[in-house]
Amino acid sequence: MTNLSRATGRAAIGAVALVLALTACSPVSQKTGSGAKPSQGGDSFGAPANADEVKAGGKLTVALSAEPDRLDPSLSRSLYSRYVFQAMCEKLYDVDPQAKVVPQLATALPAVSSDGRSVTIPLRQGVRFADGTAFNAAAVKTTLERDLTLPESARKSELGPISTVDAPDPQTVVVHLKTPFAPLVGALADRAGMIMSPAALKRLGTNFSSAPVCVGPFKFAKRVPQSSIDVVRDPNYYDAAKVHLDSISWRILTDASIRSANLRSGDAEVADSVSTQDVDSLRKDPALTVLQSPSLGYQGITINVGNVDGVGTPPKPIDRPIAKDAKVRQAFEYAVDRKALVDAVFNGIPTPACGPISPASPFSSDAAQKCREHDPAKAKQLLQEAGVTAPYTVNMLVSNTPDSLRLAQALQAMVKDGGFDLKIKPVEYSSLLDEQDRGNFEILQLGWSGRIDPDANITNFVGTGGSQNVSGTSIPQVDAVLDKARQSNDLSERKTLYGQAVTLLQQDDSLIYLYRQANLTAFSNKVKGIQVFPDGVIRAAFAGFAK
Repeated sequence: MTNLSRATGRAAIGAVALVLALTACSPVSQKTGSGAKPSQGGDSFGAPANADEVKAGGKLTVALSAEPDRLDPSLSRSLYSRYVFQAMCEKLYDVDPQAKVVPQLATALPAVSSDGRSVTIPLRQGVRFADGTAFNAAAVKTTLERDLTLPESARKSELGPISTVDAPDPQTVVVHLKTPFAPLVGALADRAGMIMSPAALKRLGTNFSSAPVCVGPFKFAKRVPQSSIDVVRDPNYYDAAKVHLDSISWRILTDASIRSANLRSGDAEVADSVSTQDVDSLRKDPALTVLQSPSLGYQGITINVGNVDGVGTPPKPIDRPIAKDAKVRQAFEYAVDRKALVDAVFNGIPTPACGPISPASPFSSDAAQKCREHDPAKAKQLLQEAGVTAPYTVNMLVSNTPDSLRLAQALQAMVKDGGFDLKIKPVEYSSLLDEQDRGNFEILQLGWSGRIDPDANITNFVGTGGSQNVSGTSIPQVDAVLDKARQSNDLSERKTLYGQAVTLLQQDDSLIYLYRQANLTAFSNKVKGIQVFPDGVIRAAFAGFAK
């Protein structure tokens, strides 16, 4: 194991201080100043399994609320793929229950040069991929360069202004930046930091997702589309003593009531995305445990204002009032009563949100939390000013899960008073992702599970050319503010800049934030070691069945 020298460590201290400040202060409650009800039941992240309380072996079945998209860290966009990756694709860095960055395949936080343009990452030694090949700096270089150059990569904007990646020795990676980039460590604690086997990449190319190979406690076994994904214990894993299960199977069950029924019957030991309609009864069941953690992300409405040829392509005009005129989009926001929405649909468990930054974040400010109040009369006035006759018909894509449909139906009834005739177009979750990328929508309801650095919750989605900017929005003033925030290691400056960005985004309103969900996961008490942190990912890799 290579350690940083004292001199290098001192150089890193100032550069990573912002990351430490961010992660130490990440949200751990659902408190809000909007008067929303607090999360019911309190926060519970789960506890790791003690080796003496679990037995070796067994197959863990997880009831999953939606099908993961491609199991390729460069291409994946969904939360659900992250559940699977957690068991088989480790990252350079991870987050702990307090959302603090901790090394995983790296051995320490990176050393950053005094000008902020050179980032040195020390790596674990003696680690092997699931195919038996060596994990080393060359593999990290291969993965990062793929993330940056693959045409469909969803990681490009996450990784920022990387110019080159060097591997001076097998245990050291040096990332060279065109300009300082404060969010890099946070990005490497997610899919951008998942290192893939160069041998598998060479063999499979863009079909890597058909048989993904990474470093992890488990390795890919099989996938049955629309049904299940299976992984099995990887004997090559460097910390194999911590792995108790033989295998994990994720079964796709989109109906929350069916997931709960499977949990109660014993057909599944874990269920993700517990419905707020079921959570009270599950908590009362002595055979089950419910974990609840605050989300770093949000749920919202994305409006297509320029995505004509697909995500990542230059925006083009769209001849629809809601796409052409910000007044129409602002009218839609005025027509939404966020608190009534979360109270009626989700029993008040989520908290209303008007922007991408949590009130508990160290980057929050009054400007970042400013919110348009529910005002149907104002909505109708703006429609009139825009020359739009009410009721104005808008088509909304939404996932066809029961909870998503209840939300859509509540929105449909709510915005009617503001002059909108909302038509609901339900589709299967993975199809929704495809349609949003292609730009085949007027508006859509979807969310983001959130990341520890606010840049990853903003720039990718609203920055010009962002890898997940499916609305096709392009606002030069926003780009300038976000670029400046990316280059700053000053917490106060970034806080001010993000407040300015939120103000500009609310004028444009191509993404209307609705609420911050709570991560709700239930599991059988026959299992020990299930954990869910604020990043929303179910951690089951080191779980085991109770003795």
